[in-house]
Amino acid sequence: MTAPEPLDMTSAGAGATGLAIDPSKAKAPLTGGFNFILLIIVAIALAISFGPAEMYKSSLLVTDADKMGTYLSGFLRPDFGQWELYMTEIIITVQIALWGTFLAVVAAIPFGLLASRNVAPVWIVQPVRRLMDLFRSINELVIATIFIVAVGLGPFAGVMALAVHTTGVLAKLFSEAVEAIEPGPVEGVRATGASRVQEVVWGVIPQVLPLWTSFALYRFESNARSSTVLGIIGAGGIGALLMQNIRSFNYERTAAIVILMVIAVIIIDNLSQAIRKRLV
Repeated sequence: MTAPEPLDMTSAGAGATGLAIDPSKAKAPLTGGFNFILLIIVAIALAISFGPAEMYKSSLLVTDADKMGTYLSGFLRPDFGQWELYMTEIIITVQIALWGTFLAVVAAIPFGLLASRNVAPVWIVQPVRRLMDLFRSINELVIATIFIVAVGLGPFAGVMALAVHTTGVLAKLFSEAVEAIEPGPVEGVRATGASRVQEVVWGVIPQVLPLWTSFALYRFESNARSSTVLGIIGAGGIGALLMQNIRSFNYERTAAIVILMVIAVIIIDNLSQAIRKRLV
């Protein structure tokens, strides 16, 4: 039985870690001519999409500003009479985001490693990357409707929708971090006669773990906001209550819900930012 091939650390991207790059393989910096052509392409794309995006309506933001003011005036007197109910639903919303992110991290670790060119062979890397592209390309709302059909209305459908979509996002970020690692620690582990799995466990994961944790925390922040929208279609959380008050033109209660949601998001963002600063 032949020994497994060692991990190929030479194919990893330089990324943000400052890996030494072979000058013969280094890409030339973008030239001024290329930048000019790129700007022209972007300008043409913007011009073509001006009509379909209805950008010609931008003047209405000024001419009809009084209508927006009339609508927003209904939110100036928030009604916190049912604040306990609102807080209960907001907590459920955060719990949906927490479990969705946790399941995504568990799934994204193996998928991220299998999508890394310096860890897995190309015949594994490409199918895994295309699967992760599929997970990322489908919006959480669409995924949630699929799970609602299977498990019914409620938070679990929202958890699974966030888990699937976030797995695709995190797997891509995790694989990019793996491809940007320093080869030295892996070569040191390999020199001890370690197996391929041991090279990953002791040479790769310790280098990327802080960055992986930072990515996971960031996605948790994002999922805390996304889970609010999922509630609109019956996937649990504060979204259903929010939409109910909007449809009944109860702007005072809507304003109270929005204020509590903003406070919750600010708290989550600050806590996550403080943790990320300690890790990275």
